[in-house]
Amino acid sequence: MLYLIAEWLGFEGALNLVRYQTFRFGATLMTALLLGLLIGPRFINMLRVRQGKGQPIREDGPQTHLAKRGTPTMGGLMILVSLALSLFLWMDLTNPFVWACLAVTLGFGAIGFIDDYDKVSKNSHAGLSGRVRLLLEFTVAGVASYIIVSQISTSLYVPFFSEVEIPLGPAYYVFAAFVMVGAGNAVNLTDGLDGLAIMPVIIATGTFGLIAYLVGRADFSEYLGIPHVPGAGELAIFCGAIMGAGLAFLWFNAPPAAVFMGDTGSLALGGALGAIAVASHHEVVLAIVGGLFVLEAVSVIVQVFWFKRTGRRIFRMAPIHHHFEQLGWSESKVVIRFWIIAIVLALIGLSTLKLR
Repeated sequence: MLYLIAEWLGFEGALNLVRYQTFRFGATLMTALLLGLLIGPRFINMLRVRQGKGQPIREDGPQTHLAKRGTPTMGGLMILVSLALSLFLWMDLTNPFVWACLAVTLGFGAIGFIDDYDKVSKNSHAGLSGRVRLLLEFTVAGVASYIIVSQISTSLYVPFFSEVEIPLGPAYYVFAAFVMVGAGNAVNLTDGLDGLAIMPVIIATGTFGLIAYLVGRADFSEYLGIPHVPGAGELAIFCGAIMGAGLAFLWFNAPPAAVFMGDTGSLALGGALGAIAVASHHEVVLAIVGGLFVLEAVSVIVQVFWFKRTGRRIFRMAPIHHHFEQLGWSESKVVIRFWIIAIVLALIGLSTLKLR
């Protein structure tokens, strides 16, 4: 909104700052952070009153988690509110990429909300059936893919190699939707300990904020040998909103957590990362930067597959962060070490920009 107002006024005086994406990135981050800190206590109190027993805790999980009974869930709502409000304030409202990514974020958030509500209201871990949830997710992702792909090529770019691309044609629509759905569910599986999912999301989003900015600049993309996507630089503002809202949530989610983000937040943030990766044409790099989420998802897939085949488990418990808890690692040790892994993977992902 402010961008359009500044543009209408000719970017005169101090309004000239609004012209620059780097300034709006920082402004959006700070706006989302302050909004999240402001509305957080009221949101948490409202959720605590309405939910009563809070998020159901698995009896067969780590016994230390039983002390978390009564902690409210659906904290992702405060993330989505502060994210959306800050975006509407600072984004270029004419940019289709931001609208597509926001549609995935809010759409996946709505699906996660329905799932969370079903669990809390029934005091059960079941929630929506897997088929219904995937159908809804692919529907939202399919619409977003159509919007994004209409603005970019249908080729898959390979990192570490300059100007190497794989033409996918119409199959790219399916691939793009799969990236969004896969990222959403991978982050959802990672969200099992206080602060475990949100910080790697912030790290990955910050990385993609830089990537989106560089991809949106013809001069930088030509120098680095990466695909140029006109308009993708505006996604840096979107990333700033996620980072600010995520930091505000982390303030309340730090151990011991006062609130859990639930599927409302984890599905939304994961889907947002997937959509940003598709819009910036760095889908493969997402698998590197978000390697922690990939590891969590693969640990579940391998555990289920092996158990059905042999009746035995590879990990003591999946996702893999619970495996390390069962080995005797404290929750804080698991979380901090996984944060370190996320930082290292982000740096590796950034190195792909120049190693071509």
